Amino acid sequence: MESSTNEVVHEFPRLFRIYKDGRIEKLSVTDFVPPSDDLKTSVRSKDVVISPEPTVSARLFLPRTTNPDQKLPLLIYIHGGAFSIQSPFSSVYHKYVSSLVELANVIAVSIDYRLAPEHSIPACYDDSWAVMEWVALHANGGQGPEPWLNDHADFRRVFLAGDSAGANIAHEMLVRASNADQVFDKMIVGMVLNQPFFGDDEPNKLWMLICPETSGCDDPRINPAAHPSLLAKLVCKKVLVCTAEKDFLRQRGWTYYEALRSSGWGGVVEIVETEGEEHVFHLLKPSCEKSGRLMKQVASFFNQDHGS
Repeated sequence: MESSTNEVVHEFPRLFRIYKDGRIEKLSVTDFVPPSDDLKTSVRSKDVVISPEPTVSARLFLPRTTNPDQKLPLLIYIHGGAFSIQSPFSSVYHKYVSSLVELANVIAVSIDYRLAPEHSIPACYDDSWAVMEWVALHANGGQGPEPWLNDHADFRRVFLAGDSAGANIAHEMLVRASNADQVFDKMIVGMVLNQPFFGDDEPNKLWMLICPETSGCDDPRINPAAHPSLLAKLVCKKVLVCTAEKDFLRQRGWTYYEALRSSGWGGVVEIVETEGEEHVFHLLKPSCEKSGRLMKQVASFFNQDHGS
Protein backbone atom coordinates (compact mmCIF):
# COMPACT_ATOMS: atom_id res chain seq x y z
CA MET A 1 0.00 0.00 0.00
CA GLU A 2 1.34 3.40 -0.97
CA SER A 3 2.56 5.41 2.01
CA SER A 4 1.08 8.82 2.76
CA THR A 5 4.45 10.31 1.90
CA ASN A 6 3.98 9.35 -1.75
CA GLU A 7 0.26 9.93 -1.95
CA VAL A 8 -0.59 12.45 -4.67
CA VAL A 9 -3.38 14.87 -3.81
CA HIS A 10 -3.16 17.11 -6.90
CA GLU A 11 -1.70 16.38 -10.31
CA PHE A 12 -1.66 18.46 -13.48
CA PRO A 13 -0.02 16.58 -16.38
CA ARG A 14 3.20 18.18 -17.67
CA LEU A 15 3.00 20.80 -14.90
CA PHE A 16 3.28 19.54 -11.31
CA ARG A 17 2.22 17.11 -8.61
CA ILE A 18 1.47 17.96 -4.99
CA TYR A 19 1.90 15.17 -2.45
CA LYS A 20 -0.02 14.70 0.77
CA ASP A 21 3.02 15.69 2.82
CA GLY A 22 3.19 19.03 0.97
CA ARG A 23 6.00 18.22 -1.43
CA ILE A 24 5.77 19.70 -4.92
CA GLU A 25 7.22 17.91 -7.93
CA LYS A 26 7.54 19.82 -11.16
CA LEU A 27 6.89 17.61 -14.19
CA SER A 28 8.51 19.89 -16.76
CA VAL A 29 12.13 20.95 -16.46
CA THR A 30 12.84 24.51 -17.56
CA ASP A 31 16.30 25.00 -19.02
CA PHE A 32 18.41 28.15 -18.79
CA VAL A 33 20.02 30.12 -21.60
CA PRO A 34 22.50 32.81 -20.53
CA PRO A 35 22.12 36.35 -21.85
CA SER A 36 24.43 37.61 -24.57
CA ASP A 37 26.02 41.03 -24.70
CA ASP A 38 27.99 40.36 -27.86
CA LEU A 39 27.93 43.55 -29.94
CA LYS A 40 28.15 41.45 -33.12
CA THR A 41 24.78 39.74 -32.62
CA SER A 42 21.51 41.10 -33.98
CA VAL A 43 19.99 41.24 -30.49
CA ARG A 44 21.85 41.76 -27.24
CA SER A 45 20.42 40.64 -23.92
CA LYS A 46 21.17 41.01 -20.23
CA ASP A 47 19.51 40.19 -16.92
CA VAL A 48 18.57 42.74 -14.28
CA VAL A 49 17.34 42.40 -10.71
CA ILE A 50 14.27 44.52 -10.08
CA SER A 51 13.72 43.65 -6.44
CA PRO A 52 15.91 41.63 -4.05
CA GLU A 53 13.09 40.56 -1.70
CA PRO A 54 11.08 38.94 -3.04
CA THR A 55 13.48 38.31 -5.90
CA VAL A 56 12.06 39.79 -9.08
CA SER A 57 14.14 39.94 -12.23
CA ALA A 58 13.84 40.42 -15.96
CA ARG A 59 15.77 39.81 -19.16
CA LEU A 60 16.27 42.84 -21.40
CA PHE A 61 16.62 42.61 -25.17
CA LEU A 62 18.14 45.33 -27.34
CA PRO A 63 18.23 45.14 -31.15
CA ARG A 64 21.29 46.28 -33.04
CA THR A 65 20.40 49.66 -34.53
CA THR A 66 22.19 51.76 -37.10
CA ASN A 67 21.16 54.95 -35.34
CA PRO A 68 22.20 55.04 -31.66
CA ASP A 69 19.95 58.05 -31.04
CA GLN A 70 16.81 56.35 -32.39
CA LYS A 71 14.09 55.75 -29.81
CA LEU A 72 12.38 52.40 -30.19
CA PRO A 73 9.04 51.03 -28.99
CA LEU A 74 9.26 49.22 -25.66
CA LEU A 75 7.70 45.78 -25.25
CA ILE A 76 6.94 44.37 -21.81
CA TYR A 77 6.63 40.63 -22.37
CA ILE A 78 5.21 38.06 -19.93
CA HIS A 79 5.84 34.36 -20.50
CA GLY A 80 3.24 31.63 -20.25
CA GLY A 81 3.30 28.19 -18.69
CA ALA A 82 0.06 27.77 -16.73
CA PHE A 83 1.44 30.11 -14.04
CA SER A 84 3.69 27.25 -12.92
CA ILE A 85 6.51 26.54 -15.42
CA GLN A 86 8.88 28.33 -17.82
CA SER A 87 10.80 31.60 -17.48
CA PRO A 88 12.21 34.38 -19.68
CA PHE A 89 15.59 32.63 -19.35
CA SER A 90 14.47 29.35 -20.96
CA SER A 91 15.56 28.52 -24.49
CA VAL A 92 11.94 28.66 -25.70
CA TYR A 93 11.24 32.18 -24.49
CA HIS A 94 14.72 33.57 -25.00
CA LYS A 95 14.59 32.58 -28.67
CA TYR A 96 11.00 33.74 -29.15
CA VAL A 97 11.44 37.19 -27.60
CA SER A 98 14.82 37.67 -29.27
CA SER A 99 13.31 36.85 -32.67
CA LEU A 100 10.38 39.17 -32.06
CA VAL A 101 12.71 41.98 -30.99
CA GLU A 102 14.79 41.57 -34.14
CA LEU A 103 11.79 41.45 -36.47
CA ALA A 104 9.84 44.31 -34.87
CA ASN A 105 12.89 46.44 -33.97
CA VAL A 106 11.71 47.01 -30.39
CA ILE A 107 13.33 46.87 -26.96
CA ALA A 108 11.89 44.19 -24.69
CA VAL A 109 11.66 43.62 -20.96
CA SER A 110 10.80 39.95 -20.40
CA ILE A 111 9.48 39.43 -16.86
CA ASP A 112 10.49 36.65 -14.48
CA TYR A 113 7.79 36.08 -11.84
CA ARG A 114 7.37 33.62 -8.98
CA LEU A 115 5.65 30.43 -10.06
CA ALA A 116 2.73 28.47 -8.67
CA PRO A 117 2.01 26.34 -6.75
CA GLU A 118 5.03 27.21 -4.60
CA HIS A 119 3.82 30.81 -4.68
CA SER A 120 0.08 31.34 -4.76
CA ILE A 121 -1.57 34.04 -6.81
CA PRO A 122 -1.24 37.04 -6.59
CA ALA A 123 2.57 36.53 -6.51
CA CYS A 124 2.84 36.42 -10.31
CA TYR A 125 0.79 39.61 -10.61
CA ASP A 126 2.63 41.43 -7.84
CA ASP A 127 6.04 40.56 -9.30
CA SER A 128 4.98 41.68 -12.76
CA TRP A 129 3.62 44.91 -11.33
CA ALA A 130 6.96 45.56 -9.62
CA VAL A 131 8.58 45.40 -13.08
CA MET A 132 5.92 47.73 -14.48
CA GLU A 133 6.70 50.29 -11.79
CA TRP A 134 10.43 49.84 -12.41
CA VAL A 135 9.92 50.52 -16.11
CA ALA A 136 7.91 53.66 -15.28
CA LEU A 137 10.91 55.05 -13.36
CA HIS A 138 12.62 55.54 -16.72
CA ALA A 139 9.80 57.49 -18.32
CA ASN A 140 10.63 60.82 -16.70
CA GLY A 141 13.48 62.21 -18.74
CA GLY A 142 15.65 59.10 -18.81
CA GLN A 143 16.43 59.12 -15.11
CA GLY A 144 15.85 55.43 -14.40
CA PRO A 145 18.43 52.88 -13.23
CA GLU A 146 18.80 51.05 -16.57
CA PRO A 147 20.84 52.75 -19.36
CA TRP A 148 19.34 50.64 -22.16
CA LEU A 149 15.89 51.98 -21.35
CA ASN A 150 17.07 55.53 -20.68
CA ASP A 151 18.97 55.70 -23.95
CA HIS A 152 16.79 53.76 -26.39
CA ALA A 153 13.17 53.38 -25.24
CA ASP A 154 10.34 55.55 -26.50
CA PHE A 155 8.01 55.77 -23.50
CA ARG A 156 5.20 57.09 -25.67
CA ARG A 157 5.12 53.68 -27.39
CA VAL A 158 4.97 50.98 -24.72
CA PHE A 159 3.28 47.64 -25.38
CA LEU A 160 2.22 44.77 -23.17
CA ALA A 161 2.20 41.23 -24.53
CA GLY A 162 2.10 37.65 -23.35
CA ASP A 163 0.96 34.19 -24.27
CA SER A 164 -1.32 31.78 -22.39
CA ALA A 165 -0.98 32.54 -18.66
CA GLY A 166 1.36 35.39 -19.60
CA ALA A 167 -1.46 36.97 -21.61
CA ASN A 168 -3.67 36.68 -18.53
CA ILE A 169 -1.02 38.49 -16.48
CA ALA A 170 -0.55 41.11 -19.21
CA HIS A 171 -4.25 41.92 -19.08
CA GLU A 172 -4.12 42.25 -15.29
CA MET A 173 -1.13 44.59 -15.61
CA LEU A 174 -3.16 46.79 -17.95
CA VAL A 175 -6.03 46.78 -15.47
CA ARG A 176 -3.68 47.85 -12.67
CA ALA A 177 -2.09 50.47 -14.90
CA SER A 178 -5.55 51.81 -15.72
CA ASN A 179 -6.24 52.34 -12.03
CA ALA A 180 -2.79 53.60 -11.02
CA ASP A 181 -2.00 57.21 -10.27
CA GLN A 182 1.05 57.13 -12.51
CA VAL A 183 2.17 57.86 -16.05
CA PHE A 184 0.93 54.64 -17.63
CA ASP A 185 -1.94 56.30 -19.47
CA LYS A 186 0.65 58.30 -21.43
CA MET A 187 2.90 55.29 -22.00
CA ILE A 188 0.91 52.20 -22.96
CA VAL A 189 -0.53 52.28 -26.46
CA GLY A 190 -1.29 48.62 -27.12
CA MET A 191 -1.51 45.05 -25.86
CA VAL A 192 -1.19 41.65 -27.54
CA LEU A 193 -2.91 38.65 -25.95
CA ASN A 194 -1.66 35.50 -27.65
CA GLN A 195 -3.91 32.48 -26.96
CA PRO A 196 -4.83 33.87 -23.53
CA PHE A 197 -5.48 31.72 -20.47
CA PHE A 198 -8.86 32.97 -19.28
CA GLY A 199 -11.69 31.18 -17.56
CA ASP A 200 -15.42 31.09 -18.14
CA ASP A 201 -18.50 30.34 -16.06
CA GLU A 202 -17.20 26.90 -15.06
CA PRO A 203 -14.75 26.42 -12.16
CA ASN A 204 -11.14 26.07 -13.30
CA LYS A 205 -9.37 23.40 -11.24
CA LEU A 206 -5.88 24.86 -11.66
CA TRP A 207 -6.99 28.40 -10.87
CA MET A 208 -8.92 27.33 -7.76
CA LEU A 209 -5.84 25.53 -6.44
CA ILE A 210 -3.22 28.23 -7.04
CA CYS A 211 -5.48 31.13 -6.07
CA PRO A 212 -7.01 30.15 -2.72
CA GLU A 213 -8.46 33.62 -2.09
CA THR A 214 -10.32 33.78 -5.41
CA SER A 215 -13.96 34.76 -5.61
CA GLY A 216 -14.45 31.92 -8.11
CA CYS A 217 -15.63 31.97 -11.70
CA ASP A 218 -16.42 35.68 -11.60
CA ASP A 219 -12.94 36.69 -10.41
CA PRO A 220 -11.97 39.48 -12.86
CA ARG A 221 -8.42 38.15 -13.08
CA ILE A 222 -9.49 34.81 -14.54
CA ASN A 223 -12.73 35.92 -16.20
CA PRO A 224 -12.33 39.55 -17.33
CA ALA A 225 -15.14 39.19 -19.87
CA ALA A 226 -17.58 39.09 -16.93
CA HIS A 227 -16.55 42.63 -15.93
CA PRO A 228 -17.23 45.04 -18.81
CA SER A 229 -16.89 48.09 -16.54
CA LEU A 230 -13.22 47.19 -15.97
CA LEU A 231 -12.63 46.53 -19.66
CA ALA A 232 -14.11 49.92 -20.54
CA LYS A 233 -11.40 51.69 -18.50
CA LEU A 234 -8.33 50.11 -20.12
CA VAL A 235 -5.72 52.80 -20.84
CA CYS A 236 -4.49 51.76 -24.26
CA LYS A 237 -5.64 52.51 -27.78
CA LYS A 238 -5.46 49.10 -29.40
CA VAL A 239 -5.60 45.41 -28.47
CA LEU A 240 -4.74 42.39 -30.61
CA VAL A 241 -6.12 38.99 -29.58
CA CYS A 242 -4.55 35.94 -31.22
CA THR A 243 -6.28 32.55 -31.19
CA ALA A 244 -5.63 29.13 -32.70
CA GLU A 245 -8.39 27.03 -34.27
CA LYS A 246 -7.67 23.85 -32.30
CA ASP A 247 -6.67 25.52 -29.04
CA PHE A 248 -8.68 24.28 -26.07
CA LEU A 249 -8.74 27.93 -24.89
CA ARG A 250 -9.85 29.29 -28.28
CA GLN A 251 -13.34 30.33 -27.20
CA ARG A 252 -11.99 32.21 -24.17
CA GLY A 253 -10.04 34.49 -26.50
CA TRP A 254 -13.09 35.12 -28.65
CA THR A 255 -15.22 35.82 -25.56
CA TYR A 256 -12.67 38.39 -24.37
CA TYR A 257 -12.63 40.00 -27.81
CA GLU A 258 -16.42 40.29 -27.93
CA ALA A 259 -16.64 41.57 -24.35
CA LEU A 260 -14.00 44.26 -24.91
CA ARG A 261 -15.58 45.33 -28.20
CA SER A 262 -19.00 45.80 -26.57
CA SER A 263 -17.82 47.24 -23.24
CA GLY A 264 -17.78 50.89 -24.29
CA TRP A 265 -13.98 50.99 -24.32
CA GLY A 266 -12.74 53.71 -26.65
CA GLY A 267 -9.99 51.75 -28.39
CA VAL A 268 -9.83 49.29 -31.28
CA VAL A 269 -9.67 45.54 -30.70
CA GLU A 270 -8.70 43.09 -33.44
CA ILE A 271 -8.60 39.32 -33.48
CA VAL A 272 -6.60 36.96 -35.69
CA GLU A 273 -7.00 33.20 -35.74
CA THR A 274 -4.52 30.65 -37.05
CA GLU A 275 -6.23 27.70 -38.70
CA GLY A 276 -5.42 24.12 -37.85
CA GLU A 277 -3.13 24.83 -34.91
CA GLU A 278 -3.23 24.06 -31.20
CA HIS A 279 -2.30 25.94 -28.04
CA VAL A 280 1.06 27.84 -28.15
CA PHE A 281 1.96 26.29 -31.49
CA HIS A 282 4.18 29.33 -32.13
CA LEU A 283 6.46 28.14 -29.31
CA LEU A 284 6.29 24.43 -30.08
CA LYS A 285 6.87 24.88 -33.82
CA PRO A 286 8.69 28.22 -34.15
CA SER A 287 10.04 27.48 -37.62
CA CYS A 288 6.74 26.59 -39.28
CA GLU A 289 5.14 28.94 -41.79
CA LYS A 290 2.14 29.73 -39.59
CA SER A 291 4.34 30.65 -36.62
CA GLY A 292 6.32 33.00 -38.83
CA ARG A 293 3.13 34.57 -40.15
CA LEU A 294 1.82 35.13 -36.63
CA MET A 295 5.08 36.72 -35.51
CA LYS A 296 4.92 39.10 -38.49
CA GLN A 297 1.37 40.09 -37.51
CA VAL A 298 2.46 40.80 -33.94
CA ALA A 299 5.53 42.75 -35.09
CA SER A 300 3.38 44.80 -37.45
CA PHE A 301 1.06 45.64 -34.57
CA PHE A 302 3.96 47.16 -32.64
CA ASN A 303 4.91 49.36 -35.58
CA GLN A 304 1.50 50.59 -36.68
CA ASP A 305 0.55 54.23 -36.29
CA HIS A 306 -1.52 54.09 -33.11
CA GLY A 307 -2.29 57.76 -33.04
CA SER A 308 -1.06 60.44 -30.70
